[in-house]
Amino acid sequence: MKILIIGSGGREHAIAWKVAQSPRVEKIYCAPGNAGIEEYAECVAIGAMEFDRLAAFAKEKAIDLTVVGMDDPLVGGIVDVFEAQGLRVFGPRKNAAILEGSKAFSKDLMKKYGIPTAAYENFTDADAALAYLETAKLPIVLKADGLALGKGVLICNTLEEARAGVKEIMQDKKFGDAGNCVVIEEFVTGREVSVLSYVDGKTIKPMTSAQDHKRAGDGDTGLNTGGMGTFSPSPFYTKEINEFCQKHIYQPTVDAMAAEGRPFQGIIFFGLMLTADGPKVLEYNARFGDPEAQVVLPRMKTDIIDVFEACIDGTLDTIDLEFEDNAAVCVVLASDGYPVHYEKGLKIEGLDAFSGKDGYYVFHAGTAKKDGAIVTNGGRVLGVTATGSDLKAARANAYQAVDWISFANKYYRHDIGKAIDEA
Repeated sequence: MKILIIGSGGREHAIAWKVAQSPRVEKIYCAPGNAGIEEYAECVAIGAMEFDRLAAFAKEKAIDLTVVGMDDPLVGGIVDVFEAQGLRVFGPRKNAAILEGSKAFSKDLMKKYGIPTAAYENFTDADAALAYLETAKLPIVLKADGLALGKGVLICNTLEEARAGVKEIMQDKKFGDAGNCVVIEEFVTGREVSVLSYVDGKTIKPMTSAQDHKRAGDGDTGLNTGGMGTFSPSPFYTKEINEFCQKHIYQPTVDAMAAEGRPFQGIIFFGLMLTADGPKVLEYNARFGDPEAQVVLPRMKTDIIDVFEACIDGTLDTIDLEFEDNAAVCVVLASDGYPVHYEKGLKIEGLDAFSGKDGYYVFHAGTAKKDGAIVTNGGRVLGVTATGSDLKAARANAYQAVDWISFANKYYRHDIGKAIDEA
């Protein structure tokens, strides 16, 4: 098979690595790709939002299956464009990708179908939002309705912070049109868990659990980012919690989308909060999480191509989805100053240290080639992942591997997976 992967980050690198393991695959392309993905795929200089050019390329190269890694093209309707041209593609159609594309839609869906989530109100008028805040319980959460690179969520501890947040999202348009509508949500506490799942429109098969670390600094301080590291599985995600989620969250979400005439085929990412009142949905995503994919896919035993095709064909119930009985930890190496201002173009040393080392992986997020060297080309530069017999071993291995790599403004959190010490 010939495969085209769309995207350019650590998630797409992890997907390319996993796809390359399938004996069914003979050739992989990635558009636009990055310096690390080149190890497994031929990178093509076509942007992820250039739907017509991507479809034309897929036809020209007789691509058997296109895998869309990123949220923007999914929400923008790339699957519909490909399907209209008779091309086989993995991912939800536009009317299903709205599950991620609009937080207001997803919250309303959960309310309508009784799926556990935090109490909320949606606002398209800034004055109405500000008036609501006057009587709201603090702390409170503000969410830009649309896509905001994982950064459109503000936790406000005071009324002044909340007022400033509404101004930032709705009036100053910090997140562009994503802030045309704002969701004001009850602040809930507990352990956060991410569960990625494969869906074929009616059947859902959850993957192993993971936990992301969103804040830029140690101890969950600093600004929200796209993710500074992950571990899998979560020791807080018990068998009992899984059974509750299957019954009250996972299958009901799939059934709700089908009932709304928006059958979902692809990946639903469930961002969960394990509250004292039980698990609640914080958010949905319509694709692999990043960096969650970088710890989940190295633990997956099943051929990923078989799973992708079953999701498209509606035969996911025939797939035996298996994961290794081990653990994985990913530490993101970022450019100092991320997510605000940072330097690019700095030479990266030590990548060859991963060659031939079983259980150690380095997934490229923001890298490029310059004068024969691999250089930094983004805020999140690399995801260093290691497996181990358990979480503590995987964490020790990951931080050991972090030291193998150097670049001038290397920055990372030192406490990824520290929560496992409390389990």
